[in-house]
Parts: sequence; C-alpha cells; structure tokens
Amino acid sequence: MPNTAKFLSIKSLIIWVVMAITSLSLIVASSVNLFSQISSYQAELKADVTTLAELIGNSAINALQLDEGAELEKNLLVLSAAKIIENVHLYKVIDNNTLDFFASYNKAGIAPVKAKFEQTNDLSNPVVTSEVAEIIRPIFAEKNELIGYIYLRASAEALEAHISRSIMLTLVVFLICIAICFFLTLKLQSAITSPIQILVRLVQRITRQKDFSNRAEPNGIKELDILIDAFNGMLERTQGHMQRQANAEQEYRTLNVSLEEKVNQRTMALKEANGELIQTLEKLHQFQRQMVQNEKMASLGDMVAGVAHEVNTPIGLGVTASTMMLDRLADMRKGFEEKTLKASALAKFIAESEENLNIIYRNLNRAAELISSFKQVAVDQSSENNRTFSFAKLMEEILMSMRPKLKRVDHEIVIHCADDLYIESKAGPINQIMINLIMNSIIHGFEFIEKGTIDIDIVMLDDKKICITFKDNGEGIPEQLRKRIFDPFVTTKRGQGGSGLGMHLVYNLVTQGLNGSISVQSETGKGVEFKIIFPVKRINPANLPRSAIF
Repeated sequence: MPNTAKFLSIKSLIIWVVMAITSLSLIVASSVNLFSQISSYQAELKADVTTLAELIGNSAINALQLDEGAELEKNLLVLSAAKIIENVHLYKVIDNNTLDFFASYNKAGIAPVKAKFEQTNDLSNPVVTSEVAEIIRPIFAEKNELIGYIYLRASAEALEAHISRSIMLTLVVFLICIAICFFLTLKLQSAITSPIQILVRLVQRITRQKDFSNRAEPNGIKELDILIDAFNGMLERTQGHMQRQANAEQEYRTLNVSLEEKVNQRTMALKEANGELIQTLEKLHQFQRQMVQNEKMASLGDMVAGVAHEVNTPIGLGVTASTMMLDRLADMRKGFEEKTLKASALAKFIAESEENLNIIYRNLNRAAELISSFKQVAVDQSSENNRTFSFAKLMEEILMSMRPKLKRVDHEIVIHCADDLYIESKAGPINQIMINLIMNSIIHGFEFIEKGTIDIDIVMLDDKKICITFKDNGEGIPEQLRKRIFDPFVTTKRGQGGSGLGMHLVYNLVTQGLNGSISVQSETGKGVEFKIIFPVKRINPANLPRSAIF
C-alpha cells in the first residue's frame, strides 16, 4: 500500500479519470450513432430491394400468363440502367405446384447464380450480407392467384461504402474530441495542482528548518483555502505545543530520576511474579503430560481388551473343534482295539475330522488375521501382496470362517456376485473389511432385531475398478455418530467389549491397503449402506491355470 501511494499523483489521477470518462462516453455515443446509421442504411437497402422486386414482378404478370419468356428477358435488359441490380430470376408455378425457371437477367460482368427454388420462404424478406442483398417475392395475378416468384439479387457495395464513411467520420470526430478534452484536462489539473505544489514546498521547508512560524497563503480555490486554513491552524497549535514541550522537558528531567527508581522496584516485583508463573506453568505441563499418558493407557487397555475378545472366539472354536476331534479319536481307537469299528463309522470320522481340521485351520488363521488387523491400526499400509482369486469363493470362505458366530443368530446374509469374477488384488484386507462390516451389523445394527438381512453386492464399474455395496436393515447410525464413524475409539459399546477401532480399521484398509474410498449413508431406523470402491485388475478365468484358480 505505501508503494502504491508513493507513485499516485493528483495530476495523473485527474487526467486519467477525465480522459477515461470522456473516452467511454464518446465510445458509447459513437457506437450508438454508428449502429443507428448502419441500421438505417440496411433498412433503406432492404426497402429499395423490396420495391424493385415488387415493380419487376408486377411488370412480368402478363408475360407469365402468356408464357412469353423470351420477350420478358428482352424487357429485363432495361434493368442494366439500375446499377444496384446484379441478377433477376423469374420462376413460374406449374400445375403440380412446382417451380420452373422462366426468365432471368444478369448484369454485365456478373456471373449467373443458380435457381433458388428451395429458398422461397427463407428469402421472403430481404437478406443483406456484406456483399449482396437478396429477396424472393411471390407474383399474384387476378384474384390473388399465385403464378410465380421473382428472385432479385442486388449489390451491397453502396451499403459498405456508407458504413466505411460513417466509421471514418466517427473516428475523426472521436480523435478531435479526445484531443480537445486532453487540452482542457491539462488546464484543469494545472489549476488544481499548482496551489497544492506550493503548499507541499512550504511543508518541506518547514520540515527541514523546523520553523513553525511560517504560514500558507490563500489561493482563491474554496476547497484548497479550507485545507490551507486547517494547515495554518495546525502550524499554530504545533508552535504552541513545541513551546510547551520545551517548558516541560525540564520537569521531565526532574521526574526521570524518581521514575527510574519506581521502574526498578516494579521490575523486581515483575521478576518475582514471572518466577511464580513459570513454576505454575511447569506444574500445569506436568499435569497435562500425565493426563495424556493416562488417556493413552486407557486407549491401550481398550485395544488389548478388543484383541483378547476378538482372538478368544476363533481360538476357542479351534480348541472346541480339537477337543471334539480327540473325543471322536478315542471312540475310534476303542472300536479299533475291540474290533467293532465299521466302515461307515470310519468314513463318518474322516468327514468329521476333515471338517474339524478345516475349522481349526480357519479359526487359527482368523486369529492371526485379527492380530494383524489390530497391528495395522498403527501402520499406513498393508504388507500383503496381490494375488488372483475368485471374489465369490472369497466371500464363501469368509462366511465359512464366521459360521460359528453366524449360527448363534437368525440373520440372513445375501451375496450378489458373479461366479466368473476373478480379480488380482489383496485378499487379506478385503477379508478383514467384510468380517468387520458383518460383525458391526450383527453387534450394533441388529442389537434389537431378531432377524435382520445383510445384502452385499459386488460389481465391476469397469475393468479397473470394483464396487462393493454393503447394506443392512438394522437400527442405522445416529447422525452425531455417523460424522465420526471412521475415527478411532468411536463406539457405543465402550465397557461392553467394544474398542472403537473396527470402522477405523476398515477405513485404513480401504484407503491405504486398497487405495480406494468408502462412504456411508444411514438414517436412524432405516439401516446403513457402505459403498466401497477400489482399483483392481480383472482376470479372465479362461487364461488361468487350474492350479491358480481360487
């Protein structure tokens, strides 16, 4: 701002403002006048063309009725006296209401133009371009019987000449007016700025000499005289102030000694107060650090409780399955030793053992994945590599691993996924995401619902992106909680086994593990809908070896 004010002068400001207003006014007035003249010239040309077309058309009525085309063309030669007319066509209406070329006139040196049969409506009113004006008018006989059309093409050179002269005249007038305005503006700014420059030189002299007895003289301009009177009054007050200041300096020097002593006393008191304040701040910082540490320990306790609770279930299921397998193994050993073992019992034992081993494997693997998922809350990226798999089979495996939990509830999970959908992506994060979403619906969404429904739709948006839509018809999410649903430690089950890390983990897995996005829509009592979109590589199963199909 100071740099701008330094280079801004009243002289240049007056010149620029007056010239800008004048130029704008002249441009607007000249443009309006020029447009009016051009419109007038065009209207005059259109009227002339229309009149000529009507006159020629009326003179050709008898020739059209008597079918005397050759005679009419001879008569049209008189149009050479009209310099404006370049081409004339006469079209005759025949029995089937079509047009037939009847006669024409072409000005010497002007090339003929093709017939305008299809433009009788478009050229019913004169059409003016930069070079020509064209019109087609109907020719009526007695009783308003349409017997033909006349097409007239006239030169627009006169119009262009009028427009050029008008533009040149307007430009000359504009430049003359600008020159006169500039001369008058210089006179005006000189009358205003000269007294100001005199006043500026007086101020500079007073500044250098420190002589406040000088006074500015009036110059006859009312506004500037008011400024000069105010300036002289300021000089008078300044002169009086300087005198009073000289008288007061002695008193100030006397008071300075006592003031210095008071300042020293106050400084010592301030140092003591600052010491007490520093001690108080240090205690406050210690208390703050303790509160932060307590909060961290509380959050760590919640996380450990969540890990223990989540891992306990798959491990417990694995222990149960292994116990059942040991019991059945004891029965089989007893039957074998007593030689009462039957083939059917052995087959049943093998099937049950296979199922129990699968349960043990899945739950131990699930426990490992749970521990890994809680570890990922503190990291930015999953370390699992991409692999090729069938999405439908992956969902089946997820539901199979959750079957011990799902058996205890009466909820329905519906999967909509094409059997031939094979992709290359990270199966681990997808597994964790789906398990967390399903358990979130069961624990929170269906808390007061005996039989709920979960719909999971998996579709490819294109060959490079997949969309998972997870919906349930549960209780929904309250608005105040929905805004923070992906924040860590946000839960409605704190103290009841909920750590508040489930949806935060889902968000990290989607955005960091899969490089995707997740959004949520929900209303209380109307369920919840999660939409997950992330990049994948679609694989054609026909190109996969059998051993690679999962």
